[in-house]
Amino acid sequence: MFQHGEISRARLYSTLIFALVVMSFASIMIKLADAPAQIIAAWRLCLATLLLTPWVMWRSRPQLRALRPNWPWVLLSGVMLAIHFATWIWSLSFTSVASSMVLVTTNPLFVGLGSYFFLKEKPSRALMSGIGISILGGILIGYNDFQVSGMALFGDFLALMGALTASAYFLIGRRLRGKTELGPYIFLVYGVSAIILLIIALISGDPLIGYSTETYLLFFLLAIGPQLIGHSTLNWSLKYLSAGAVAVATLSEPIGSSIFAYFILGEPLTLTTIIGGGLILIGVYFALRHEAIKT
Repeated sequence: MFQHGEISRARLYSTLIFALVVMSFASIMIKLADAPAQIIAAWRLCLATLLLTPWVMWRSRPQLRALRPNWPWVLLSGVMLAIHFATWIWSLSFTSVASSMVLVTTNPLFVGLGSYFFLKEKPSRALMSGIGISILGGILIGYNDFQVSGMALFGDFLALMGALTASAYFLIGRRLRGKTELGPYIFLVYGVSAIILLIIALISGDPLIGYSTETYLLFFLLAIGPQLIGHSTLNWSLKYLSAGAVAVATLSEPIGSSIFAYFILGEPLTLTTIIGGGLILIGVYFALRHEAIKT
């Protein structure tokens, strides 16, 4: 899927940008899918795991066995990813795309703290400045939703839970990706997450089948695009960049989501959203400008 070894800054960042654009469509697809949140999440991860299976079984069985000493961490990463998706996708039932995306991508703040305390990676001044500027931009984007209603606030809370668990997912990925192959790692993480989300879906009592052709197509597109292309690229980049840098790069995702939501869903694109998006881009630039690339 991706090659390891020497990599240029231009290739790394261009690949990351492409992945973030693809991931920006996730919230739009979820809004358009005619299925409950937990069903969408279960289908997304199950399909992604099934699509990975032939490739991993053909090429990476020895690497899978080599991962055994790290299986507890891999299991925890899958659990965190499952909770992230369950809470984030559920949040979209109560609040807007812009607010949900902003809150779920506050994770760079938590990742920065976690990197310092658990990975012993001291964030640079540029990275911390970028995180601060970007989060300020995120607050501006989601400002209107914070005043709407109790249900919107509940959606915001769910999105914040998604941010916390995404932070743990990034930190574990940073810990393991330097010594593991990408394919086996994401196969196990996605697989664990798929099982958990499938159990949640079954407990909810909502049907796993019986949806429209368009909804099944959206399930498939979510698995191919935001999951296999988007999240897999984030995990790939964790081999070369700090967890904080990768996390702050994801803050650009709400910009694309807000723009797509404006054109596709008719959600308003306000002046504060535009200003906030500009601040996020400035913050991402500050964070990545002097980021050291590990090869």
